[in-house]
This record gives sequence, C-alpha cells and structure tokens, in this order.
Amino acid sequence: MIAAALSISAFMSSIILGTAGHIDHGKTTLVGALTGMETDRLAEEKRRGISIELGFAHLDLGAGLLAGFVDVPGHERFVKTMVAGVTGIDIVLLVISADESIKPQTREHFDICRLLGVRQGIVVITKADAVDPDIVELVKLEAEEFVSGSFLEGAPILAVSARTGAGLDDLKLAIRKLAANSPSRASRQPLRLPIDRAFAMKGFGAVVTGTLTAGAIQPEQEVELQPAQRRLRVRGVQVHGKPAKAAHAGQRTAVNLAGIEHTDLTRGMVLTTPGALRPVSVLDCQLSLLPGVKPLRSRTPIHFHAGTAEVVGSARPLADGFARIRLREPLLLLPGDRFIVRKFSPVITIGGGEVIEIDPPRKSRVARLAPLATPGRAALLIKESIHGISKADLLWRLGEPATAGVEIGAWCVDSAWLESKHPELERTLTAYHKDNPLKPAMPREELRTRVIPKAPPALFEALLTRNKKITAQGDMVRLTSHKVELQQDEQDARAKIESAFEQGGLAVPSQREVLAASGVDGTRAAILLATLLKEKKLVRVSADLVFHHTAIDALKALLATHKGKPFAVGEFKDWTGCSRKYAIPLLEFLDRERLTRRDGDSRVAL
Repeated sequence: MIAAALSISAFMSSIILGTAGHIDHGKTTLVGALTGMETDRLAEEKRRGISIELGFAHLDLGAGLLAGFVDVPGHERFVKTMVAGVTGIDIVLLVISADESIKPQTREHFDICRLLGVRQGIVVITKADAVDPDIVELVKLEAEEFVSGSFLEGAPILAVSARTGAGLDDLKLAIRKLAANSPSRASRQPLRLPIDRAFAMKGFGAVVTGTLTAGAIQPEQEVELQPAQRRLRVRGVQVHGKPAKAAHAGQRTAVNLAGIEHTDLTRGMVLTTPGALRPVSVLDCQLSLLPGVKPLRSRTPIHFHAGTAEVVGSARPLADGFARIRLREPLLLLPGDRFIVRKFSPVITIGGGEVIEIDPPRKSRVARLAPLATPGRAALLIKESIHGISKADLLWRLGEPATAGVEIGAWCVDSAWLESKHPELERTLTAYHKDNPLKPAMPREELRTRVIPKAPPALFEALLTRNKKITAQGDMVRLTSHKVELQQDEQDARAKIESAFEQGGLAVPSQREVLAASGVDGTRAAILLATLLKEKKLVRVSADLVFHHTAIDALKALLATHKGKPFAVGEFKDWTGCSRKYAIPLLEFLDRERLTRRDGDSRVAL
C-alpha cells in the first residue's frame, strides 16, 4: 500500500515475536532498540509514556529470516489487548526490569503465554545499566526460579541496556537461533487472519492488519469476513510494511479490502477462505485453571479471549478437566485453538485451554472428548456420523484437510459402514427381483429410500458406481446378474401383445384392448408392455397409442421420399392411409422427434 516500498522476497521466512511483562519494564524501548522502529503511535501513548495499543515492528535477522515484533501494553487495564497481541506468536520475550524484578503483570503475562501454548522464548533483563551488576545477577536468579518447570526453563536469560546497547547483539543472536528452529505454520489449513487493527488509508480505503496464522492471501483474492459472513475482495497485501505478491502463515500482514468501510471492521474479526469455516457459539474444551483459582460452578460468567477476539460467555465444567463454553456472540474457532478465560468481575486471568470440539452435540459426553483431543479425531467424527461426513464439513470441524475412513467422491465414510451397505444394497435388490420377477430393474429412488434414505444423493450414486454387482441405467437399478425369466403364459402374452400392434400397422388397436386380450392379468400385461417399450420393439406415440417399431420405421422411410416438401394433414392421410384419429398424434410425434417441422397449416419433412 506504499508504492515506493520494495516487495518482500518470496524466499524470506518470517517468525513472530511478542513482548510480555509489567508496565514500564522497557518492552517498547527494547523493541525500538532492536529494530530502530517506534511502536508507540498514539498521542496518548507518547504523552503518558506507556503502551496502550499493540505496536508493531520488524527486524531482518539475516540468513533469510525476518522477525516481526508485536509489542504489548503492560498495564493491568490493557491485559485484554496484551492477549490479542500474544496470540499467534512464535517466540516470547519475557521482559523483566533489573530495577524492579518480577511484578504482578510479569506473572499474569507469563501465565497467559503458558496457557496460550507459547513454546519458545527468551528472558530479557532490561535496564541493566540502571543498577549494579550484582543486582542484575540477583534478578537473573529470581527469573530462573520464576520460569522453572515451564516452557522457559533452560531458556536464555540475557541482560541488556536499550540506552547503551549493551547485550543487544547477544539478544539478536539468541533470537536468530530460536527463529531458525521454529516449526513451520499451518499452510494446509484454510486462510485465517485474525484482525488486530483496522483503519482507513487515504487513497486506499479500509486496511486491516494481523498475524497470518494459517494459509496464504494475495491481491485480487476473494475472502470472507467472519463472523459477519461478508465476501470481500483483496486490493493489496503488505508483509512487514512492504507490498507483497502473497502473504503466508507466520507473517505480519496488512490487507487492503474493497467493498467495506473501515468502521465496519473491528479487532476480533477474521479473514478466511470463503465457505470453508463457520463461526460457532458453543464449544467443548480442555480447561486449566491457574493455581489458587476456585473450581468453576455451572454457567460461571467469563470473558473468553481467542485469537484477537474477546467475547462474554459462560463456562460449565464437565469432568477430567473438560468444560463446555457458551458464547454470547459467535466466533471463528477451530479445534486446537488456544484461549484465555478471565473472571467476569473483577476481570483477572483465571485460566485457559484448548478447543476440542466446535458446535458439539447438545448432550455432553465426556467419554468422547478425550479421543477428540487426539490425532484420531477425524476417524471418530466420521464413524459417529450416520452416513459419514462431507469433506467440507470435516474441514470445518477439524480446521484442516484430514485423511480418514474411506473417501467416496466428496464424502468420507467409515469403512465398517461401507462394508455393511454394499451387502444391504444387494439384499434389497435381490428381494425386489424376487417380488417383481417381470420387472427388469428397481427404481433408483426407491432403492435409495429403502437403504440410505437420509444420505446425500451423491453418496448413493458413488456407492452404486463402486459396486460391480449392481448395474444402474437411467432411473433404474438392478443386480448385474438379474434377467427377467418369463413363465410360459407370460411368454405367450408377450407375443400376443407385440403381434397385435405389429398387425395393426398405422391403425393400431387401443392399448387397453391389447392388454385385455393378452391372456394374463392386467398388472403382468402392463409390465410386459413396458418391457417391449424399453426394448424399443414398440414405440409410444401418445398416452393410449402404441405402434410397432416396423410401422414407425416404414413411416420414416416414406417421409424421406418427401424430404423438404411441404404437405398438409390431408396429404399425410393419403400417403399413409390412416384416419385423422391416428394422423394427428403421429404428426405430433414426428414433430417431437424432429422428423417434421410445422409451418402454419402445413408441415415440412426434414
């Protein structure tokens, strides 16, 4: 969105670092010293000397690595902003001031990082130049004890001075080592860009920023804004402040959007792949409470933080560390997402956890939640669905493409279910053929209704295609081995029916007369007639007029001798020797077959 800027190299990988720590411990100053960028952008932030909103900067670490920094406010009043910033980071810089050591927001920020599943970090002792070296060593020991038993146990603990620059090179080296070993982001998942800032840019319109947590985004792409469920077009993309052909998971990204005002965009919304994901209001989760927090009661009111969003909700403990959470407003969530829970009043962090299932069944069954927290959850979802599940729904329920069960077209079914349905189809057809020996096949829809009435038609069609013992033709289905075997009286009746129409030429008797004289009951006679029609030995011209194919073939040959010539009904009657009773239905049949074309009161043979 800044035309003069250079584009980001397609070969440069990105990681996201976030700061955490108490107010006035030097987080913003540290980021500025590392990157040369000032992250406090609001006038009030500069006047008061504290961070209120999220700040952003970036640093080229060399060797194809680019670090994006998210600087969070340390004041207790802005913890919810801090949570929005820490979500999605790869590495945390836990900032502790040498002149104050560990303070309340140090503890709360660190708890939040642990609950959100941050796995890597560095403890940074700032303002090392403001105290004696012995004090710095003492604070290092306190920090080491503080992080013992956590993901930061054994992590580098480095003392720096943003004012003098002491220790900054060692800090950059430590960051580079961690960044080089950071796992890649979820590129297989649908696009997800949690919005942490929205604003208008003169000449461009609405712009949003965020850390791209999954997928990729590029100019002219269509995206969906959730939970508003609005389709939008991407005008332009920037990565770390520079125009890019595409942004990928793990990069700080700015997106210029068309078709919306920036006032309709707020922190907590998400840009995603159109139609892939849906917002939810109910979720089952693993919930961990911080030490000293009393167990939650049923429907305890909470503040729920996930991604960059904050929503009021309620929590109902289940068992074995699981809980059900209901949200007042829907959020775009996926299994595996981490979240923070804060007490409703006073607003303090009390716990957090991981989403296990979105849009769960109405009745809680704790026994199924543990398997859903494992890699085998795709197979479980498929197995417990009556007729399997579509790949699209499985993607939504899991957040990424999954290989499980048996794929049939766009559907995934349980292998045991599949094994049971093929014999059931065959048994149903066998019974139908036995009960209807004169019928060559069973109506397709009747078979589907009997065997899998609530399954999607596409799944039924795929089942038929996969079964070599079944033959499907048009709207009829039969066992491949099935053949109609006529009794002697039925063979005689069939011959009588065909002969009656053949002898009639173009002046055939009525269908009712022929069937009544066939020698078998009306039901069997009708089936025999239908069989002759299907075999094209007879041709239906109107509801009650059926002709033998030889008569129709002779009529076509006659018309061929008059090709291109107009003729009237009277002439047609003279050529064929049939009365108007037969002439009009025959001409209408010929019109439908495109053998003649009506032209006023005349027709033309084609």
